Amino acid sequence: MSYRVLLVDDEPLARERLKRLLLEHSDFQCVSEAANGLAALSWLSQFQADVVLMDIQMPGMDGLAAAAEIAQLANPPVVIFCTAYDEHALDAFRVNAADYLLKPIRKEDLSRALKRAAERLGSAIPMPISSAARTHISAKTHAGLQLIPVSSIFYFSADQKYVSVVHSQGETLIDDSLRQLEDEFGEQLIRIHRSTLVTRQSIERLETNDHGAVLYLRGLEQGLPVSRRHLPSLRKIMKQL
Repeated sequence: MSYRVLLVDDEPLARERLKRLLLEHSDFQCVSEAANGLAALSWLSQFQADVVLMDIQMPGMDGLAAAAEIAQLANPPVVIFCTAYDEHALDAFRVNAADYLLKPIRKEDLSRALKRAAERLGSAIPMPISSAARTHISAKTHAGLQLIPVSSIFYFSADQKYVSVVHSQGETLIDDSLRQLEDEFGEQLIRIHRSTLVTRQSIERLETNDHGAVLYLRGLEQGLPVSRRHLPSLRKIMKQL
């Protein structure tokens, strides 16, 4: 069986060395390369890899953030980190990495990691998805994969079958449901209506009148209606802010 490998590293020489080492493993074939996490996710949104050999410290999106996004894919590849720094090992396994190799990569270490990856790919038992909340929300658009930093999000809104995220760069449709988002991000999100979740960090003020309550968020002019059902819990939360 042949496994498809994606190499992710901002250093071309590091990628070249990994490709040379992979030549000694006929079951593993390098099918593409990427210079950072965002480029890797963009490629994975269109093609399938079985294994991702990835650096951690890269410009743009680093390897840990990319691995957290990869874990959310319907059929995620196995991630093996290849890095010059040992301080990220605990974080690496929190995002379900199969192995953590230190540069310069030794042949025997890569062989061990690839064997572990093959065992994981051949296992009938699915690996648990990391419980860590994502740092970015991914969305498929006509231009390709868009990654929206959670720190830039104002709120999520549901309209029948669709959920949109309103953020500093605009509004984007996403595949997640409000329930999935609520379960993942917990107290980072506040439900103010059956169809609206706001980010705790963006809450500015609450105004009430004879027609009901309206919540205003930092950076947005338009207020959001608050349902009677969720008003008491919102008031309680705002006292803690």
